[in-house]
Amino acid sequence: MNPIPHFSATYAEARRKFVAAARARSLTVETHLLPDRVGIEGEPLATDVALLSPGDAANGILLLTSATHGVEGHCGSGVQIALLHDEQFVRTATDARVPIAFVHAVNPFGFSHGRRVNEDNVDLNRNFRDFNLPPPVNPGYAEVHALLIPPTWPPAPEHEAKNAAYIAAHGVRAYQTAVTGGQYTFADGLFYGGAKPTWSNRTVRALLRRHVTGRKRLGWIDVHTGLGPRAHGEKIFAGRNDAAELARARRWWGAEVTSIYDESSSSAELTGLMFNATYDECPAVECVGIGLEFGTLPLPAMLQALRADHWLHVHPEAPPELAAAIRKQMRDAFYIDADDWKQQVYAQTRDAALAAIARLSEG
Repeated sequence: MNPIPHFSATYAEARRKFVAAARARSLTVETHLLPDRVGIEGEPLATDVALLSPGDAANGILLLTSATHGVEGHCGSGVQIALLHDEQFVRTATDARVPIAFVHAVNPFGFSHGRRVNEDNVDLNRNFRDFNLPPPVNPGYAEVHALLIPPTWPPAPEHEAKNAAYIAAHGVRAYQTAVTGGQYTFADGLFYGGAKPTWSNRTVRALLRRHVTGRKRLGWIDVHTGLGPRAHGEKIFAGRNDAAELARARRWWGAEVTSIYDESSSSAELTGLMFNATYDECPAVECVGIGLEFGTLPLPAMLQALRADHWLHVHPEAPPELAAAIRKQMRDAFYIDADDWKQQVYAQTRDAALAAIARLSEG
């Protein structure tokens, strides 16, 4: 099955393809409209859900999510739509009696507008925390915030010299942790976790209650891009810092599953991750999850694209030519529009989904 035609250049195109693919399978599309916002083409924005349910199987369900980080949805949407067109894959899931919930565009605003964050500049994968408690403190980010978003773009050489001096003094890994770990102080900054649960947060929780509560097990694959070698799908453990949970994920997907807790992952240790919702909304369900992270550009190029995007957010008055160049830089940092890349990310997502189906069919 050729997956290439199922990737999309825009959110509006992706949504049309996803709904059409679901309806071609006679699946009902459950639509959650984002209120009071429109896409870059003026289109309505929504998280759409299609449940491929082969019967009354109650033991487990596979959740496959895309566009948690908006612009990364070009990849995640493509593989979701391709899976719905994949006759052999659908037949395998049906024969195994494992339902699959395809959750398309967790963050539709970011997907449409080419941003990693949502309509409130919030990184959804830092937003899933208990807002009744004081926010986690990230002192490193406070030190680099002014370095990340300069007065002008491109940054002046003297500004970049200060950034380089910080990295030289603290190391690349410490810089990555400070920048990407999550912060709750600078609402205009990078990796901002928000001051309250976002619309997408509330929607994901409602979906878990609707489709997962009452089942025995949940397998969850959340498709991401931006870290690691080109087209390599790193399987990053999505769970608490618990040895038994990590071991379970490695039984499902192999010893190559990495963890943010022991620095085996290309990702820094993060706060407010989306998987936290499973412990709140379906605590009796055994949850086994990974973030499937596909490499695009080297880390410095990816971070530079994010800096440019956030500078543009702070400076909407930027010249149209510069704004267009920054948006293209963002898309190129999180989606490689090349046939070989699409084929490789599809094959790896398909394999990960099939491995989860095999485990969930064990009863």
